[in-house]
Amino acid sequence: MSINKLALIRYKTIDNCLKNRFRKWTLDDLVEACADALYEYEGISKGVSKRTVQLDLQTMRSEKLGYNAPIIVTDKKYYSYEEKGYSITNSPLTQQDIGTLNEVLLVLKQFSSFGFFSELNGMVTRLEDKLYKQQNKGKSFIDFEKNELLKGLTFIDPLHKAIQAKKTISIVYQSFKSRQAQTFVICPYLLKEYRNRWFLMGANKKGFAIMILALDRIESFEELAKESYLKPSVDFSNYFNDVIGVSKLPNQKPLLITMKISNEHAPYILTKPFHSSQKILTKDQEGTIFTIEVIWNYELEREILGFGEQLKVLGPRRISGKIKSRLKQTLAQYDIEKE
Repeated sequence: MSINKLALIRYKTIDNCLKNRFRKWTLDDLVEACADALYEYEGISKGVSKRTVQLDLQTMRSEKLGYNAPIIVTDKKYYSYEEKGYSITNSPLTQQDIGTLNEVLLVLKQFSSFGFFSELNGMVTRLEDKLYKQQNKGKSFIDFEKNELLKGLTFIDPLHKAIQAKKTISIVYQSFKSRQAQTFVICPYLLKEYRNRWFLMGANKKGFAIMILALDRIESFEELAKESYLKPSVDFSNYFNDVIGVSKLPNQKPLLITMKISNEHAPYILTKPFHSSQKILTKDQEGTIFTIEVIWNYELEREILGFGEQLKVLGPRRISGKIKSRLKQTLAQYDIEKE
């Protein structure tokens, strides 16, 4: 086991402790936190010495790794960051970091050509762009879709670990419709990304209902060591195969939806299909008729309405009726302005 890897776990643990300004941290507290982290991540039970943590603090303060962490000691006992909001994770990459990441990038590029690793292509390109910008003062030739103001991204890693370790968690959550935050005890099963937003799927232990929670609405969460974990009742690896987006009710069945799109906009759905179930039925001078077999939800409705007058739902009749009703309501908004 590489000593560097263990040191990085300790640095990150100390960093997480010192970022928490609601608690005072003694050297013994930091030693205990590091020992717990090494046991959790690497199964190492022999603990950590005070001397090791003292050297870690010294290294974090120094320029050796480029951190220059503003660690101070108050009352000759309590460790903290002098700067509120400081974290070593916000530090710029050192030349050593860049060199190591470039080596990793070369290895990933070799594997990305294999079919099994085809999903690595986007990740490799993003990493390459990040390193290029770091080495060229922010200059880049790729502009990825992103939302710099999106909240909740810091929850991805700890929630992922909770899912892998089968840990029950308590989440403080405030939906858009709620005036106050609520607390749920959840057995987490899956993290899903849709249009740059992340969602957590799990079972609410009160009633066992499946819940889908947006990470940007989570205020905080913690693991519940004494709370039992419920195994998932469905196969979540395939749960979203018949849906566009993340909205899906239990036992909801997919519908065969038939639509017609103008020839002018047909290339959009041909090059980027609505869904993997999409099938082209006919194509003539009047347009292209195609079908998809999916769950009807808000996300699909929004996709259809986004095409405006260029797309028409042919069936089922109740679905075409819903779209027609939505369009009438939209038109009525403009009629109100005229009055």
